[in-house]
Amino acid sequence: MVNQHAKWLEKCLEIPWRARVASLKLLITAFVWRQDHNGFTHQDPGFLDVVANKSPEVVRIYLPPDANCLLSVADHCLRSINYNNVIVADKQPHLQYLDMDAAIAHCTKGAGIWDWAGNDRGIEPDVVMAACGDVPTMEALAAVALLREELPDMKVRFVNVVDLFRLVPRSEHPHGMNDREFEALFTSTKPVVFNFHSYPWLIHRLTYRRPGQHNIHVRGYKEMGNINTPLELAIRNQTDRFSLAIDAIDRVARFRETGSAVREALLDRQIACLNYAFEFGVDRQDITDWKWPF
Repeated sequence: MVNQHAKWLEKCLEIPWRARVASLKLLITAFVWRQDHNGFTHQDPGFLDVVANKSPEVVRIYLPPDANCLLSVADHCLRSINYNNVIVADKQPHLQYLDMDAAIAHCTKGAGIWDWAGNDRGIEPDVVMAACGDVPTMEALAAVALLREELPDMKVRFVNVVDLFRLVPRSEHPHGMNDREFEALFTSTKPVVFNFHSYPWLIHRLTYRRPGQHNIHVRGYKEMGNINTPLELAIRNQTDRFSLAIDAIDRVARFRETGSAVREALLDRQIACLNYAFEFGVDRQDITDWKWPF
């Protein structure tokens, strides 16, 4: 039905006498990253791949990282016309990162640097940690916190993406960035660890031919997991805070040796979390109660 509606909208845009209609709004609140009680019966994240194939004139995909961003995105989508709007937001409680004014500004840009999360202001970053989606954002922020605690000399930039089509070149989508805008966020020379809500290949497809595309390393859903705790599921798909932090260490040459002890400690913590989840069926309290520490 979504496919047919997108085709219908695209063709109707060519008819000058046709009245404009309110956009279709799809709010997806039950998804694959929370399957601790019923396994893989929730959203197939590949739905985003299907939507991304449709005409850029009529499709939009938003993944707000917190409740205020969801309000801003929803307000925009409810006012829009002639689009298929897809919003992905978990129905479970989540942390709030931005106040309302900051959320509106961030969603207006569609993607941006969160200065408060990184420690690279005015300095060339060693690595860029990026995220798209509320669960991936939380794990990516937790990974940044681990790096800042354990390797304070590592300069990390944090980028959050709300509007998925901002990653596309402007020549291919009305919401796309030009290469200079893309470089300003992700650089063209530094490694990017990108934590994504859906299948990782979609980000590679959207950023194809971007400056430094070979530096973009995406983590996302890889069909791993069953009835798991949230962190256990993330670990199995390598989207958890420990895997992301280790990935960042491995990709920065000057920390491949000096960061070995931290890398080993992170592996030990990851194993301890897996063992706890296996034994008790829930994540440890320091995981479920995690908050941004800085």
